[in-house]
Amino acid sequence: MQCLSDEQLSDEQEERISQSDGLSIEKIVNVTKIETRRLTLRKPQCDDIDAISDLANNTAVANMLSRMPHPYGKQDAADFVNKVNKLASGNCVYAITLTTTGEIIGCCGIEKKDGREQKEIGYWLGQQYWGNGYATEAAHALVDMAFEDEEIEDLVGHCRIGNYASRRILQKSGFQFLSTGIGYCLAQNSQMPIEIYRLERAIWASLRNWPTTFEQETE
Repeated sequence: MQCLSDEQLSDEQEERISQSDGLSIEKIVNVTKIETRRLTLRKPQCDDIDAISDLANNTAVANMLSRMPHPYGKQDAADFVNKVNKLASGNCVYAITLTTTGEIIGCCGIEKKDGREQKEIGYWLGQQYWGNGYATEAAHALVDMAFEDEEIEDLVGHCRIGNYASRRILQKSGFQFLSTGIGYCLAQNSQMPIEIYRLERAIWASLRNWPTTFEQETE
């Protein structure tokens, strides 16, 4: 396992990394760190590899996501960090950390998928951190960043049908139900039914004063 510098990544490694991340990577906005009431969202680093692999190597997490493999080892985490470090500063992929302790509790970001016009929000937390409103807090921060820093008219998000916690996070962030569809779960190597949500700029503008407390949910 190696945590490589930007110029050390080969095309083959980049292809492997792009297939194995919980989030796909693309430079979208020029924001390197976001601070909220309890969280700091920052660029993942080589020192984060052990923590990321420990959190992600959990079927309860991987089965709810599209592109997170299972099992998820230290090499997968190193690939993820290497891919993020390959990008110029300002990419939109973050480690979610607790501001008071600095510990990593998950990852989040905003991406634009191939063939789609809209940008999509994504997030995951280690299971031991579910139920504290952290994902909602991170989602609110990402949404604000996206609409404040870019000339976009909407964002989309999706969740696996039956993932009620993720649905509530989207709803509490202002997203409205758009449709159902079929997604792919890498951990299970199978198709999965999903719900698709959309947040329009006008709705976001009307909800600018996000609540300062976050009700508990199983995220």
